[in-house]
Amino acid sequence: MYYSSGNYEAFARPKKPEGVDNKSAYIVGSGLAALTAACYLVRDGQMKGDRVHILEKDSIPGGACDGYKFENVGYVMRGGREMDNHFEVMWDLFHSIPSIETEGVSILDEYYWLNKEDPNYSLCRATENRGQDAHTDGKFDISDKGAMEIMKLFFTPNEDLQDKRITDFFDDEVFNSNFWLYWRTMFAFENWHSALEMKLYIQRYIHHIGGLPDFKALRFTKYNQYESMILPMIKYLESFGVQFHYGVQVVNVEFDCSDPAHKLAKRIDILRDGKEDAIDLTENDLVFITNGGCVENSSRGSQNEPAPYNTEIKPGGGWDMWRKIAAQDPSFGHPDKFCYDPEQTNWMSATVETLDQKIIPYIKNICKRDPFTGHVVTGGIVTVKDSSWLMSWTINRQPQFRAQPKNHCLVWVYSLFTDKPGDYIKKPMRECTGKEICMEWLYHIGVPEDQIEELATNSANTVPVMMPYIDAFFMPRAYGDRPKVVPDGSVNFAFLGQFAETPRDTIFTTEYSMRTGMEAVYTLLNIDRGVPEVWGSVYDVRDLLDALQQRIPLHKRGGGIVLTIPITGLQRPMLQLLNDQMRETIEQKIEERVCNEMSDTQTGAGYAAIWVALSNGYSSDAIDAARSAGAMGGTILKGRRQNSERISRKLGISMQEEEEFVVIVTPREKKAAVMNAISDACGLRTDAHGIILSLPVDEVIGLETGENTL
Repeated sequence: MYYSSGNYEAFARPKKPEGVDNKSAYIVGSGLAALTAACYLVRDGQMKGDRVHILEKDSIPGGACDGYKFENVGYVMRGGREMDNHFEVMWDLFHSIPSIETEGVSILDEYYWLNKEDPNYSLCRATENRGQDAHTDGKFDISDKGAMEIMKLFFTPNEDLQDKRITDFFDDEVFNSNFWLYWRTMFAFENWHSALEMKLYIQRYIHHIGGLPDFKALRFTKYNQYESMILPMIKYLESFGVQFHYGVQVVNVEFDCSDPAHKLAKRIDILRDGKEDAIDLTENDLVFITNGGCVENSSRGSQNEPAPYNTEIKPGGGWDMWRKIAAQDPSFGHPDKFCYDPEQTNWMSATVETLDQKIIPYIKNICKRDPFTGHVVTGGIVTVKDSSWLMSWTINRQPQFRAQPKNHCLVWVYSLFTDKPGDYIKKPMRECTGKEICMEWLYHIGVPEDQIEELATNSANTVPVMMPYIDAFFMPRAYGDRPKVVPDGSVNFAFLGQFAETPRDTIFTTEYSMRTGMEAVYTLLNIDRGVPEVWGSVYDVRDLLDALQQRIPLHKRGGGIVLTIPITGLQRPMLQLLNDQMRETIEQKIEERVCNEMSDTQTGAGYAAIWVALSNGYSSDAIDAARSAGAMGGTILKGRRQNSERISRKLGISMQEEEEFVVIVTPREKKAAVMNAISDACGLRTDAHGIILSLPVDEVIGLETGENTL
């Protein structure tokens, strides 16, 4: 398996893998990762569908990507999924999955058209004082100290973040900011979660920093995640004859790890309709294991019953199965790093179904949209800033279910602090019925107190869900705590989902789950096509500059200038100064190539950055000289010259250790005139002893580009 980028391989069909007709596959679970693995087995692996077996303990597939109406209970959506334009694996697969609504159209087609025609954005990100706009107004509201704490985490090597918590890097300078309010409620981070995962998220989604306050970077499906994503995948797999085995619970997978270079899955131990059974395996039987489970032990309440808080890990569940597997080899991970304390990993959600129009005006007052237009409603979560539960709620496009009554609206509510008493209902969320959770929500959206109970009773039906391990993947971890998708030495098995390890991508996303499925299949079948690499926005200077603008008011006059300079911009005078100490490591060929490339780069650059190093007290003279040649000003920096004695000998002049630097950004056509003017006033042979050089500019922001402005 290897990674690729660009569209050369994106549209290619791989050849049929050698020996695939003699192989079978057994997939443990039917969540998004498992279904993705099955899809790639039949699409690119070209395995016969009837040789692919999906083992699911429940009566319906989908795992955490659920959406269902339970008889006499109501609609339930444990969670929701927001997507990104750079979910490379997801879009690679979904362009092949037919829509179940429109003939000749893929899931990707209908998703793309929908979000083009109806782009997502929020008109109210947070409220306070019972439904009043909190006026976060797109501001991160973070201090310089807080910003530096984030930057420190950003630049800390991953190896140094193992088993570290976010609180090891952030304090109230971050935690009390709008930035953290946006971040923790959008991604469900807690202060004590993994600093490593926090850093990975920042790097992975740095191209979306600007869209964090208003969600304009997000995209959503038309219906709930089950009907929009899972059902089409099921229909696609069934068309190939893939075998779904419901009511089959995998309790263990037995391995032979006696040879570290040849680890083999030998048997799958199952309960089939409650009876013990086993599936014997050969090297030609591939096993894909969904280990752990973020929705393991989740429970459902009802309008009049709370959702039980079940934390006990019982035999036969996903965590128990992983424990049994992990005990067989150290490379199979350490599940107890994630599931040891449900108090650090739980949160609750609730699905509110409005039954008439009485609650709708309060919704409209906040989101400024009519929920029944079929278009974007809240545009993402609305966070109740002063909620003791830290409640957020969202309304996606209606209807969320194809069979949903047209005059009913589905609201998804979730809270991170399930152990705190509410502001209206004076008890923890985990002890509340659906009706009581609805009452707390109605209170926070501004319903008069004398109407709250009546509306929660007769105008809504609310179903709560408790998920004790929903944030387990965010717990502090070290490398090796999650098994690699395909462990070293594996012959016929792989791990899938949120608790398998794949480089650079971030958990709690559809993309992560699907990526593990693709990488697993491509590795075990040796498919000759690249897996799309994780989008590298953290390595793209355009995205970095754009993210920087979110913190610094570069668009305002005097707000600052940010520029990038290509490495090929080093000029010969600078190289001459370096050659004495670096001649042993820099070859003449490299110098020549750099200088040649420099001249080409300089020719094409629209701007140049002029750097002047000169003695203390002369920087104003240098700027005055630059102004006389058409520059509008510069930036003065204080500095200290390193090894000035050697340079003084080389240049034949006396130089101070303490000095000043002037940086001037000027249009390229004015560069020569500005440099000559500075040289005449403050050059080497003057009392300023100025050294002047220029570097081409790749990108510049914060610079007004009128005829006479810089």
